[in-house]
Amino acid sequence: MTPKHIAVLPTALKTPGTKKLVGKRIILASNSPRRKDILINLGLAPEIIPSTFEENIPVSSFEDIHEYPVATATHKAVEVYERLVSENPEDAPDLVIGADTVVLTHAQPSTSEVSYSELPGIQQELLEKPTSKGDNLRMLLDLNGGICEVVTGVSLVYPVLSSPGYTIKSLDERTLVYFADNPPHVLEAYAENGEGRDRAGGFAIQGLGNLLIRKVDGDFQNVVGFPGASFFKLIELLAEEEEEFMEI
Repeated sequence: MTPKHIAVLPTALKTPGTKKLVGKRIILASNSPRRKDILINLGLAPEIIPSTFEENIPVSSFEDIHEYPVATATHKAVEVYERLVSENPEDAPDLVIGADTVVLTHAQPSTSEVSYSELPGIQQELLEKPTSKGDNLRMLLDLNGGICEVVTGVSLVYPVLSSPGYTIKSLDERTLVYFADNPPHVLEAYAENGEGRDRAGGFAIQGLGNLLIRKVDGDFQNVVGFPGASFFKLIELLAEEEEEFMEI
């Protein structure tokens, strides 16, 4: 007997999209507790099965750096989907959610929707998780008093009838974060604290890192690690426009 999956919580809004997810096996291909919490707040409790994909795609291979987290999220979701289908075809996932968040330095106000290849002279550095306390401090000093852009790529993988048996739908969410002009001893204290060591860009906006921030332009949850509102809208769009969504 196929196991019954209960990923949609009673707190979820009763919309066409969430109704499609009832009784489905939904997987989050990440062990991030922050992403899990954001989804639970939306009324979804997916299984947590982290991807084994090595995040080693060369950033230089992308003409637009915003494509990098989307590509990484896609690889994560596809790896988990294919692995679970191979392990147990009788209980294959109905939806796998992959996500990847990066921080881009030297963002400009009102340009987050513009390809930086069209803005000569602007060199963005992609910041992922710091490798050490010193690396964390280097990131913070670079971000201090400026604007960074937080980009989360989200990819959804679900079964369809056509080859290779699944399709991929993706989005990227972009949020501008304005750093205050913090004195060096505050940045050093934050790096010493260690909170930012497991965070893209070296800061956690939902924690002590909030002390370093002046304002946020865009989705706050995106900076935390998952753009819940855009994800919800994508689910609704797929339910409305894609005949095979959650029907295979």
